[in-house]
Amino acid sequence: MELPLDAEDGTFTNISLADDSEHRSGILSSKAERAHSTMMNADMDAVEAENQVELEEKTRLINQVLELQHTLEDLSARVDAVKEENLKLKSENQVLGQYIENLMSASSVFQTTDTKSKRKP
Repeated sequence: MELPLDAEDGTFTNISLADDSEHRSGILSSKAERAHSTMMNADMDAVEAENQVELEEKTRLINQVLELQHTLEDLSARVDAVKEENLKLKSENQVLGQYIENLMSASSVFQTTDTKSKRKP
């Protein structure tokens, strides 16, 4: 087998007959690793973005729950105040009702009359 002659200096150039598929597979492997790494970084960025969205949503929901709790506490306090006022007004109404009954019974104007005895047949 003849080796090619280098035209510039007249020396022979060695051509490797060895299978350089290992070298090519190393380059391909390196490219695949970089692509995989890029995809992993993109996946991680997507996961981080999704986690950020979930965190914001959880924060919004927590704030909404706290606001609703405060509203419920305010409403509960208002209901208690209205119940107390209602009981007070019922008691006052009973006292006024009894007072009016006493006044009516003491007055001759409101005395019950026997209409049958006034009529003569």
